[in-house]
Amino acid sequence: MPATEPKAPRRPSALAGVSMRDLLASCAAAEAVSRPPREPDPTTTVEKRHVQHREAA
Repeated sequence: MPATEPKAPRRPSALAGVSMRDLLASCAAAEAVSRPPREPDPTTTVEKRHVQHREAA
């Protein structure tokens, strides 16, 4: 094959169609589901127990 013949066009990679926003969103979602849920803050749960609601007059 002579060197003057054109080569076949390269096929774009699979990631070429993914936007940076979609890529970052997928990474954030993967991180969110891979971590265990946070334990509730003890200071906020204690405050909620001591709050008493007044009845309307």
